[in-house]
Order: sequence, then structure tokens, then C-alpha cells
Amino acid sequence: MQDPNNVLEGVGLSSQLKKSRMPAKLDFFQSATGLILALFMWGHMFFVSTILLGKDAMYTVTKMFEGAYIFEEPHPGIVAFGAGLIFIIFIVHAGIALRKFPNSFKQYKTFKAHAKMMNHQDTNLWGVQVITGFTMFFLGSVHLYIIMTHPDKIGPYASADRVVDEWMWPLYLLLLLAVEWHGSIGLYRLAVKWGWFEGENAKESRKKLKKGKIYVTAFFLTLGLLSLAAYIKIGIEHSDKVGERYVPTSVVQTGAH
Repeated sequence: MQDPNNVLEGVGLSSQLKKSRMPAKLDFFQSATGLILALFMWGHMFFVSTILLGKDAMYTVTKMFEGAYIFEEPHPGIVAFGAGLIFIIFIVHAGIALRKFPNSFKQYKTFKAHAKMMNHQDTNLWGVQVITGFTMFFLGSVHLYIIMTHPDKIGPYASADRVVDEWMWPLYLLLLLAVEWHGSIGLYRLAVKWGWFEGENAKESRKKLKKGKIYVTAFFLTLGLLSLAAYIKIGIEHSDKVGERYVPTSVVQTGAH
């Protein structure tokens, strides 16, 4: 007959083994959700920036995401569903990441002291991620909630009215800065952590990744700022007709004939 103590010891070891694997699993899910969100934000930025190509271009892409070219008429609910899915991934990512954040002022002071003493760039970048992540949790939640509850109010005039008339431009400006810094740093740290693009010389690869991070951040910040400026310009010009929806040039010309 098997010794009960040995059985209990076996159960205890099994439990400890499962617990020891949990941090690795959480790290994987944090990395996966972070990658999904970063790639989504790149795609989202390109979509938003279509306003730089003109109102018709932004209108066309908006209707595409609403399924107008598949179902013959727009369905804003598709956009609401997509925003809701991203919101879930966003919350999961934030929840997992919180376990690594300083959970008290004392821990924060300890981290700051160590970071200052070591003066290690990657450690400082992690500190920036903590700050931008905390900022994104609040600002990003507001933005996603608006899109989920008003998916039909996306377009050249509707979006510009929200930016200017509803005074959302300060939120979008801060969100843009937080997202681009957080995302580019996050992708850099993911590449280093999982050995992507490492090559034969890890040190040289890390230098190239740092340069790439700077270029990516500069590109998307510039694109985002130009796009926000375009929406502000349209919103100001459209301030006396708030609520009016944009009518594409092709429809206007057809109506004129």
C-alpha cells in the first residue's frame, strides 16, 4: 500500500509545479495580447490617416469597415463588435501587466532608486511603459467606449465634429503620445525578450532594434499628429454645421445631374 505521506508530497509538488508555470504562461499571454494590440494600432493609425488623402478616401475606408461593399449597405454594428473585441484584449493585457507594476509608493521609490543607480536604458524604457500604460488604460477605455456606443458616428465630418465640437482633441493628443511610445517600446522589448531578429550578434541586433524603435515612433507620431491636425481643421470649418454627415463627391455629382 502506498504511503499517504508520499501521496500528499506528490500532490504538493504537482501543485508547486503548476504554480511555477503560471508566470511563464502569463508572460506569454501578455506578449501575445500586446503584439495584437500593437499591430491593431498600426492598422488603426493608417485607417485614421486616410483623412490626409481627402474626405472621400476616409469615407470609403469607413464604409468598407462597416461592410457596405459586402452587404450593399453599411452595418456600424460590425465596427462596434470589433471595438468590443479589442476592448476585451486591451483589458486582459492591462490586467496581466498590472502584476509587474509597483503596487505601492514605496515600491515605486525603490524602482526609481534602482533605475537611477543602474542608469540602464532598457530599465528606463520599462518605466516609460508603466507610465504610458497607466495613461492608456483610462484614455483608451474612453475612446473604445465611444466607438462601441456610437459606431455610426465615424466619418470625415462626424469624427471631426467629435474632435473639435466635443473637445476630444486633448484626449486624442495624449492618447496618441501614450500609444505610440508604449507600443514601440513594447514591440522592442518583445523582440529582445523572444529573440526576434537576433541574428549572430545579439548586441548589434539590439542596437539596430533600438534605432528601429526610434524610427517607428517618429513615423507614427508624425502621421498621427498630421491626421489629428487635419480633423481639427475640418472640425473648425464645419463648426456651423455640426451633426451634418459627409456626402461623397460621387453622390453629389450624381445628384447634380
